[in-house]
Amino acid sequence: MKYLPESDERIAKLIGREYRRQKEGIELIPSENYVSPSVLEAMGSILTNKYSEGYPHKRYYGGNNVVDDIEDLAIRRAQKLFKTDYEVNVQPYSGSPANMAVYFGLLEFGDKIMGMRLDQGGHLTHGSPVSFSGRAYNIASYGVNEKTERLDYDEIRKTALKEKPKLIVCGATAYSRVIDFEKFASIAKDSKAILMADISHIAGLVAGGVHPSPFGYADVVTTTTHKTLRGPRSAIIFARSQYMPAINKAVFPGLQGGPHDHITAAKAVCFKEAMSSDFRRYSAQIVKNAQALARELEKYGRRIVSGGTDNHLILVDIRSYKINGKEAQDLLDEVGIAVNKNTIPYDPLPPKIASGIRIGTPALTTRGMKERDMAKVAELIELTLSQKISVKKIQQKVVKFASKFPLPGEEMMI
Repeated sequence: MKYLPESDERIAKLIGREYRRQKEGIELIPSENYVSPSVLEAMGSILTNKYSEGYPHKRYYGGNNVVDDIEDLAIRRAQKLFKTDYEVNVQPYSGSPANMAVYFGLLEFGDKIMGMRLDQGGHLTHGSPVSFSGRAYNIASYGVNEKTERLDYDEIRKTALKEKPKLIVCGATAYSRVIDFEKFASIAKDSKAILMADISHIAGLVAGGVHPSPFGYADVVTTTTHKTLRGPRSAIIFARSQYMPAINKAVFPGLQGGPHDHITAAKAVCFKEAMSSDFRRYSAQIVKNAQALARELEKYGRRIVSGGTDNHLILVDIRSYKINGKEAQDLLDEVGIAVNKNTIPYDPLPPKIASGIRIGTPALTTRGMKERDMAKVAELIELTLSQKISVKKIQQKVVKFASKFPLPGEEMMI
């Protein structure tokens, strides 16, 4: 940092504290990652000074010729990255507003949406009653099979044919198995529903070729850009041409004002990075690391929901530790390991407490960790949750281990 320590010492120190937390800690929250120095530079650029309400070449302000070129480039790169001719809107501020824009554009309030239950792996915006989605729309939910803890496509089909939703959402925030978009497309076709795929968690895996793509099956695809895609905190929407005009109007002027042009540029940067062979290897390593971590935790006798993982995350049933998810999250946080409490399917405990923790490998993989390192991560989790040694000793072990792996962009903090 060059200017901030002099102009605002307090904020500079707080950012410094967060830098140390990230460098000396183990980041296992599946929805978090580390961006490249190039993405950081784009986010901190003078593009933040510009106001550009509207869409490329149709702005409500002057001086947008450069911004138009940036947004056009981001759109082309998004299409190239995901190998699709779907139309693209790169302006949504984040994942929830992106999903809101799709609903707002394609549905009327009170229409029926069918999405995955929050307590079984879905997202708040897929129909939770505490979200706008559950309050503004009529919701029919599906979940996972109680025995296999996996999606039961036959049951989902039965629910869709019975409920006749106008829109079906497939995608999850805490589901560790491959999602079959082809089956969802068949279900949507038979129930005469629009199919929306929310791939916010797995977008990087789709781009990297280690998870099936929803393109060609879903009518609309939404994703954040800051999880496995390793870009800025934002979102994008893809849609077939007949749906995008209404979605565009929902984004602007329906729900947002001017786009964040510095973030649009950062998205374009991350899309280019994700087209590289290095990123494809990175995506494959994320999955290898998650599977290795699951195996290592099982060696300690810990139950992995659904028996394993096909993607970047693991749900761990931590009841064998004789603690709940909230207690596990707090214990791990104290030693420098970041996870989040999470319900497991058919959880007897409420979401604020939960019986599980959700852990993921995108951030660790960005720092260069491989399968062999997952044994150490599992050991540190086990030591913490079994409470076999003091917190101070585990903290020291965590700092020693994590500090071996550099943070992208840490030279910009010095």
